[in-house]
Amino acid sequence: MPKSERKILLDFEKPLAELENRINQIRELAKDCSSVDVSEQISQLEAKATQLRQEIFNGLSPVQKLQLARHPRRPSTLDYIQAICDEWIELHGDRGGSDDPAIVGGLARIDGRPIIIIGHQKGRDTKDNVARNFGMASAGGYRKAMRLMEHGNSFGMPILTFIDTPGAWPGIEAEKMGQGEAIAYNLRAMFHLDVPIICTVIGEGGSGGALGIGVGDRLLMLEHSVYTVASPEACAAILWKDAGKASQAADALKITSWDLKNIGIIDHVIPEPNGGAHANPLQAAENLKKAIVSNIEELTKISSQERRKQRYQKFRSIGVFLET
Repeated sequence: MPKSERKILLDFEKPLAELENRINQIRELAKDCSSVDVSEQISQLEAKATQLRQEIFNGLSPVQKLQLARHPRRPSTLDYIQAICDEWIELHGDRGGSDDPAIVGGLARIDGRPIIIIGHQKGRDTKDNVARNFGMASAGGYRKAMRLMEHGNSFGMPILTFIDTPGAWPGIEAEKMGQGEAIAYNLRAMFHLDVPIICTVIGEGGSGGALGIGVGDRLLMLEHSVYTVASPEACAAILWKDAGKASQAADALKITSWDLKNIGIIDHVIPEPNGGAHANPLQAAENLKKAIVSNIEELTKISSQERRKQRYQKFRSIGVFLET
């Protein structure tokens, strides 16, 4: 990994990075002075680093988890596809003149099973992020997603969606192209698909941009991902006219995986490696693949009619309201 990538640290990661740097420095010094045995000192510091890592990542606040979900080195849709798929063929275009790079999708095999995979795709650097519009899809992206879903439905292939977006593209041009209609169409159409649908929030799941590919039989979340009706910054700006109160909004919105699991929004939390998915992407991918394969096996045992019924009831039962 290049040094430039290693230097991307969140504030709460810095004490751990300093301790790990100290361990590395002692190792380097020991090489130059082989007569000095520092193995016990290194062992003690490594144990301290392990404990510190657990304390940090087990006690993250909602706004810290939001920062982790937005980490520039966090694995993306294409990263997971490369890690968990036996084969992958990306398909392009919505057959209406658009090919939105903020949403990728195509045909794949996982353990020999043919599937359709669709997901938001952010960039790795500023240039790539601009090209992919920071993972904010346009109307054409959601139409491309639905074209691929209908293809999978025609051939009996399960559908996997990976959610990682701050929201749909909020530009005026997006509304001119029918952004709201495209998302609404997807919401309705996904309820009627016959094949199993598994949706996984792998990073940041924001607003209607996430929901546009988020209706499924199972909704999974990686442990340090977030899922919210609006970003904490937007919520704070709306409620208090102060985006600086994002931390307060994040607490109130219940955006973390375990909060959403406890209130029945999501079905399963996928554990991440100690230090977050970016600390060990291959382990994160292995955990993700295990959860996906397990859920596909469960869902394929259910008839398509029963799956559609359960899918409808799942979303119909989310939320409560009071009449006064």
